[in-house]
Amino acid sequence: MHAMQYEITLPADYDMGVIHRRIATKGHLLDDHPGLGLKAYLVRERGLDGSPVNQYAPFYLWRTAEGMNAFLWGPGFRSLSADFGRPAVRHWLGAGLRRGPATGGPATATRQAERLPEDADPAEAVEHALAALPDHPGLHTAAVAVDPDRWELLRFALWSGAAPDTAPGTRYRVHHLSSPELDRLPVGRHW
Repeated sequence: MHAMQYEITLPADYDMGVIHRRIATKGHLLDDHPGLGLKAYLVRERGLDGSPVNQYAPFYLWRTAEGMNAFLWGPGFRSLSADFGRPAVRHWLGAGLRRGPATGGPATATRQAERLPEDADPAEAVEHALAALPDHPGLHTAAVAVDPDRWELLRFALWSGAAPDTAPGTRYRVHHLSSPELDRLPVGRHW
């Protein structure tokens, strides 16, 4: 499993209806993309849910590197880059996944990234993060991943309603979820 995200921060007075319409008209295009576990179409809007910015920040869990490559070199990412400029794409290696009891489409997401201290054992940090994956009735899906270049630990969760107050990290609204191969992502530890 591979996790991936890019963030497009928009001006404070940007008409976020443009992003909403883009998701409404193009979101379905990845509903059957080979190798894609899930794509959460994430949005932050200045003044909502404590967000200081307007941002389009989709998050992906890829089942295969081939699927991720096909997307990055394909027409969808090319179109996004033509409209907004080519964003930096963050990438993490998947370490674990938990599916929650919530069914249906998620409404919110949380993402927390933290640098591991130089003296930290990465394997222990990952084990601790996996053990601490949320066990909540509103949880749809949660994942842990690591960027071994920056030694950054990532926690990501999708929620059926509002994310619990105890869920740490940046909060997003989910405007669409493409999940063609979510059921094929292995649950539990990935290493």
